Amino acid sequence: MSLPGDTRSIATAGTGGSDGSKSAVGFVGLGAMGGGMAAALVKRSFAVKGFDVYPPACEKLRAMGGAAATSAADAAKDAAVLVLMVTTAQQAEGALFGSQGALDALPPAAVVILCSTVPPDFARSLSQKLTAQGKGWELVDAPVSGGVARAADGTLTIMASATPAALAKAQPELEAMSAKLYIVGDKPGAGSAVKMVNQLLAGVHIAAAAEAMALGARAGLNPRMVFDIISHAAGNSWMFENRVPHMLDNDYTPRSALNIFVKDLGIVLGEAQSLAFPSLWRLQHTSSSWPAQQQDWGERTTLLSSRSMSAWQV
Repeated sequence: MSLPGDTRSIATAGTGGSDGSKSAVGFVGLGAMGGGMAAALVKRSFAVKGFDVYPPACEKLRAMGGAAATSAADAAKDAAVLVLMVTTAQQAEGALFGSQGALDALPPAAVVILCSTVPPDFARSLSQKLTAQGKGWELVDAPVSGGVARAADGTLTIMASATPAALAKAQPELEAMSAKLYIVGDKPGAGSAVKMVNQLLAGVHIAAAAEAMALGARAGLNPRMVFDIISHAAGNSWMFENRVPHMLDNDYTPRSALNIFVKDLGIVLGEAQSLAFPSLWRLQHTSSSWPAQQQDWGERTTLLSSRSMSAWQV
C-alpha cells in the first residue's frame, strides 16, 4: 500500500489483512455499482451486511452470500468498516445521520469508506462531522471508477485519501474492490477532487462520442466503418469504445443515467467556480443536459442525446 500522498497505482489481490482475517463490513447503497462492489467483497470472503432502499437489491446480495439489512443502522451494527455507495452527498449524510442512520449503531473506532461521487468540500466537512462525534470514527474519501462489470469483478480504480490510520483500517476492503488503488492524499477531499477531474473527462468523452457518430451519419458515412476506424485512431477513448457499439445496435439500455451525468458535471462546475477556473462545459451543461433531463431521460444513457441533437438515428 502506498503512503498518503503517493500517487502510484497498486495492483491488488484483495486478500484481506496481513493475518488473513476479514472484518465485518456494512454496506449502504446496493445499486448497479454498489451491488457489484458488495458482491466482490463477499466473493473475497468478507462478511457483508448490506442495505438499500430498494428491497430486491438486498435480496440479491443475500442470494450471493451476503446478509440483508433492514436499515443503514442495521447494516452498520458490529461493522468495523462501513462502505457508502449512494448517489448524492445528501443521501450519504442521511445514511449516516438520518433516521435509523448508520451512526445509531456503528461501533466506536470504525472507519467509513465513502465511494460516492461528491464535492471535495462535502468529503472534508463529512470527515469533520464524524470526528466531532468523539467516537473515533474516521472517513476514507474513496470514489471509484470503472463501470458495473469491473465493480462486480473487484477490479475498479479507486482514488483514496484519508489519514494513515484510517487508510490502514480500510486497506483490505479497498484492495478487495480494486485492481488499481491510488492514495492521493492524507486527508479526505483529495480523492473526490481527482474523481471530479475524471468525471469532467468522462462527460466530455460521452458527449463527444455521441456527437461524432451523429455527425458521421449525417455526412452519409457507414457508422460501423467509422466506429472501427476511430477505435484504432488517435480520436479513440474508453467511452467511445464502450458506448458506441450499443448505439450502433440501437440498444438504449441504461448505462449512464443522465441525472447522474448532470449531477457529476454540476460538481465539476461548482468546484471550477469556487477555484475561479473557467470551464467551457458551462454552456453545454446548461443548454444540452438540462432539456434532456426535462424530457424524462433521467435513467437513460447519455448517448440518447445524439438522437435529439442531430435528429438522426444512426
